[in-house]
Amino acid sequence: MTTISSTLSSALILAALAGGAVGAPAVGEPAPVLVVPEIDGTRLDLAGFRGKVVIVNFWATWCVPCRAEMPALDAFYVRFHARGVELVGISVDHKRNRRTVIKAAQSVHYPVAILDDAETNGFGKPAVLPVTYIVDPRGIVRAVMTPRAAAVTEDALERAVSPLLPGEHRGP
Repeated sequence: MTTISSTLSSALILAALAGGAVGAPAVGEPAPVLVVPEIDGTRLDLAGFRGKVVIVNFWATWCVPCRAEMPALDAFYVRFHARGVELVGISVDHKRNRRTVIKAAQSVHYPVAILDDAETNGFGKPAVLPVTYIVDPRGIVRAVMTPRAAAVTEDALERAVSPLLPGEHRGP
């Protein structure tokens, strides 16, 4: 059964790589509106994070690459949260799988929400999983990371985020 689930997950991810998400923001565009309750019930409004660097990671419990990058996301969040970095994990699992999402979320320190619970979702449903957006303090998307284009690692996150932090060197 596990092999079938893994094969199906891989097939869905590969099929998604062929297309793009409707409404998915591109680098240089304003981040879309996202208002969603976290799994603990706290209301999360992406606009409320203005002035901070925000990482928005779309994932699913059944997505092997998604689960594989969660430790790197969590370690980065723990290291950089005090420096003004926010991170939110948005699960694309169905509401009926809430318990599975909650169990997976217990392994991370950052807030987690379920996309189906969103009051407003300008990102649309992602065409690729996992997909991670890096949003600068002014609310502009500065990077989009996927396993195919730019895999999420602590080093990759640091390279994308550090230049966006106040007081950091921004290059020539």
